[in-house]
Amino acid sequence: MTLRVIQWATGGVGRAAIEMILKHPELELVGCWVHSADKQGRDVGEIIGTEPIGVIATGSVEEILAMEADAVIYAPAFSRTREIAALLRSGKNVVTPLNWFYPTPEDAARVRDACLEGGATLHGTGVDPGGATDLHPLMFAALSSAVTFVRGEEFSDLRDYNTPEVLRDVMGFGHSPEYVRDSPLLERIGHGYTQSVRMCLDALGFADAEIRPTLELAVATAPIDCPFGTIEPGQVAGERLHWDAVIGDEVVVRVGATWLMGEEDLDPAWTLGPGGQRFEVEVQGDPPAFVTIHGWHARTIEEGLARNPGVVVASAHCVNSIPYVCAAEPGVKTYLDLPLITGRAHPDLARKP
Repeated sequence: MTLRVIQWATGGVGRAAIEMILKHPELELVGCWVHSADKQGRDVGEIIGTEPIGVIATGSVEEILAMEADAVIYAPAFSRTREIAALLRSGKNVVTPLNWFYPTPEDAARVRDACLEGGATLHGTGVDPGGATDLHPLMFAALSSAVTFVRGEEFSDLRDYNTPEVLRDVMGFGHSPEYVRDSPLLERIGHGYTQSVRMCLDALGFADAEIRPTLELAVATAPIDCPFGTIEPGQVAGERLHWDAVIGDEVVVRVGATWLMGEEDLDPAWTLGPGGQRFEVEVQGDPPAFVTIHGWHARTIEEGLARNPGVVVASAHCVNSIPYVCAAEPGVKTYLDLPLITGRAHPDLARKP
């Protein structure tokens, strides 16, 4: 059975998701919500730079809610629970890269009635957080016993992350260190990362732990070009963030990221290290595991600005989840509730019906 899918928003994640929906043998794109007035009324193929596909983008939430569809990939720049709840009440399953990876019982209660009323499921998935920071540490921990520590961490040059409002307004790049330290940065970004930490704690059976966030900043020493313009000397151009789960004096779970605007003109003079851009997964147990993931970063800034592989990974995780989410019982479902999620073969190599 073909599942009908709506794409909500056409930023980097949304555009990549549309490309993947069109290639997926079990999915059909039937609708698309867009924020910008200049995208409304246009064929979605034109928006993503392909031939027309016969789906017209709309800016009307009411039109989307009334549309017959099985699932929505909800990927705006900023998440709104009331929009997610409305989609669920309309009978549409929702997959989103914006949190909901492992919500607290209190957070899950905010959408429980909407799920039950619409007979729909909500699933949060992505890459960081929501993949490399929880699913992958747990997957590799399955190959060890007596686990004492797991870690999922990103090391990235963000000069090719073409989402200016997120870099500036959410992550704090281009502001003063004082502004960033006094801002709700750790709270906003940490909402997803702490869900990853709690998922690892619960799934591995660790005792109650204290989650401790840390933030370190580097500033520019010379002008640095970035997706939203120029970072001036003295403004934030590098961040190291960690969320550690601590039992006694022992760190048992760590998730985090090192985000730099290049490896020059920084104070302190941080670099990404000899491994370059990468994701790392570590498990300490019997036996231990240390995994480095390459391929989720662009080879050049220009390539990343055009189609950032990290964004594409997050999109793929959303798209490939749809059949499993649509088959699940209504409610909020995490990786721990769903079967193994995987991609599908390239159309040229797929088994013919």
